[in-house]
Amino acid sequence: MQPTLQAPLWQLLQAAAQVAQAVQTGRSMTAAIEAVPKDLRPGAQALSFQSMRWWGRAVALRKCLARKAPPAQADALLCTALALSWQDELAPYPVHTLVNQAVEAARRHKDMRAQAPFINACLRRFLREREALLAQTEADITAQWNHPTWWVKRLQNDHPQKWQDILQAAQSAAPMTLRVNAKHHNAQAYLQILDAQGIAAKAVGEVGVQLTKAVPVHQLPGFLEGHVSVQDAAAQLAAPLLLKGLQKSEDQALRLLDACAAPGGKTGHLLEFDPTAQVLALDVDPVRCERIQQNLDRLKVHAQIIAADAADTFDWWDGQSFDGILLDAPCTASGIGRRHPDVRWLRRETDVPQLAAIQHKLLKALWPLVKPGGRLLYCTCSVFKAEGETQIQTFVQHNTDALILPSPGHLTPSGATSDASLRDNGMGEHDGFYYALLEKRST
Repeated sequence: MQPTLQAPLWQLLQAAAQVAQAVQTGRSMTAAIEAVPKDLRPGAQALSFQSMRWWGRAVALRKCLARKAPPAQADALLCTALALSWQDELAPYPVHTLVNQAVEAARRHKDMRAQAPFINACLRRFLREREALLAQTEADITAQWNHPTWWVKRLQNDHPQKWQDILQAAQSAAPMTLRVNAKHHNAQAYLQILDAQGIAAKAVGEVGVQLTKAVPVHQLPGFLEGHVSVQDAAAQLAAPLLLKGLQKSEDQALRLLDACAAPGGKTGHLLEFDPTAQVLALDVDPVRCERIQQNLDRLKVHAQIIAADAADTFDWWDGQSFDGILLDAPCTASGIGRRHPDVRWLRRETDVPQLAAIQHKLLKALWPLVKPGGRLLYCTCSVFKAEGETQIQTFVQHNTDALILPSPGHLTPSGATSDASLRDNGMGEHDGFYYALLEKRST
């Protein structure tokens, strides 16, 4: 499907190459796209997402065409063009058009003009020798799977039966899934509202709706009034997993902590599930705390929001223990590659143990704050076991008062329900997640 042209293709390719170069320097694609002029942003975003999905193949092809990389800007443009045109059926435009416009993009850029003949020569050779060049890249694991080699090997070790499915899932766009606010509608009623607006969708999970085709949020009926929120089907499991079965006295509201709350999607769901709960939402970033507030204002619910590091309990804790804690811990985000294809190129192998150490620190700091009989739900949007199963098994070995309750464990990116016990309408397509529900044994 071609991006809607709001500018010449060469200009969109310049912008997409600018985004790619930013990712290569460690900047997130989301932030880089926000820096693109508004009139170029939609087209540049579509090209950027596709090029990031096939970046491994593109870099391998560029190495075949030129062993020495050109200057960074020209290299980003050349690899962007290769990522978009390496296979005819995946190309957003005819391959010859992409090649011509990539050369034009170089010619029209003052800092790449001198590299235009080089880019032209590489891309023309690619057109002439495409099959032979592709054959040369087949032995390259990063080119074959479009993920860093260390990432592929970790998945092979962690998920020997599913690693190929996980990698292949990351190559397609994720669906747009909504969480219906039960205060206003159930999922079936909202489906009828969508149908009246000509928006095709199906029910997923307990309160979810998956759209056949994504639409801007302002086109969603009742979005501004808080009737629905955008949230992946796997993420929608957090609130009910923590709250279902949690003991609650008739005369006292549940005291809950959302420890790493931004942007506030799960915080809002906790309050939709139990509007009487007293919720404290933390995030280390004050700017992201503002985002939490905006989301809660739209839903017309209230939580106390504090900008603080959840691990530094002396800075924010008032000494009262919690009935339930939701710890959506910082992680590699290895489970959301469909939504953020740049993550695989931003992460380094050393990030996994470093983030696992942060997760351990948070668990150690927050567990003492759980009441006896209370619960802590640990989750990450990661498919790496170091951030999921291994982390929790190590934790319970050192905390004998922690009992693992029935939990989904690792949910790998899927178009089918991962666990029969979670079936309702089925989860639909969902991201990769890990969930472990811990209950503190009464002493």
